[in-house]
Amino acid sequence: MGWKDAFEYMRGVASKRGVDTQARREDEGLPLGARIGSVVKLQQSPFIRANSNGSLITLPSPSDTRVLAVSQIKLNMAGGLYRYYLATGDIDAKEKFLQVFRNAQGEIAELMYCTQLARVVPETAEDQDAYTGGSGHGLGDPSYTLWREQLGDIGLDEAELDLVFGDSDRLDYRRDAGDPAAEFVAPFTGTEVRLDDAAGARGLKQEMYFMPYVRELQGGGLEYLLITTEIIASVNGDASQRGIHVDFVIGIPVEQERLVIQ
Repeated sequence: MGWKDAFEYMRGVASKRGVDTQARREDEGLPLGARIGSVVKLQQSPFIRANSNGSLITLPSPSDTRVLAVSQIKLNMAGGLYRYYLATGDIDAKEKFLQVFRNAQGEIAELMYCTQLARVVPETAEDQDAYTGGSGHGLGDPSYTLWREQLGDIGLDEAELDLVFGDSDRLDYRRDAGDPAAEFVAPFTGTEVRLDDAAGARGLKQEMYFMPYVRELQGGGLEYLLITTEIIASVNGDASQRGIHVDFVIGIPVEQERLVIQ
């Protein structure tokens, strides 16, 4: 599966209309006690170390301290997936969020800090099919490759490219789901409801196709490439604002003791 299309950024839209009442309580009972407006304190050392080992993660900035939106992602898998957005990406398509996976027993099994690398708009039916795994290939293949030229095209400078790629021209990620020997594993599917305020007046709903990929960094540690095809159903309750895009997000695991949410 490759990136046939140019990277495009989608600008968010504002509306006075609200999210439906089913979504209005999505920020209650969230893992780690988070809610909209919570202050997040992250130790920088894991990200600095990952960055020096060639990760594509964007380091947290001093402004990335407040939860601006929360979402619950309901996928066809046991447990629950949650995202706490430090930047929603509605203006510049550069999301930043904490992703929390809570297993079927209600325990936090995985915690990641994630930053968006790029967004692709699959314009043809063939590309949309590949990014949903609809024909048994594409999203869900055993591996995914990022190429140096592609990342140069989206703005990484030569020094950054040298740090990430070294002498290679490619980064190979392996699928982090299902049987490693399987030629294809269907992507996880489900819906995301994101709340942008506690009253439920603003937010979005979208259908998702999701698959995680992973690689080992040069100096140790893991970096995740989360590929998510998102089909927007409504924005601020307005069902006319539909669209499709594919988000490529870099994730670095975070130890729970290195994170404080107040």
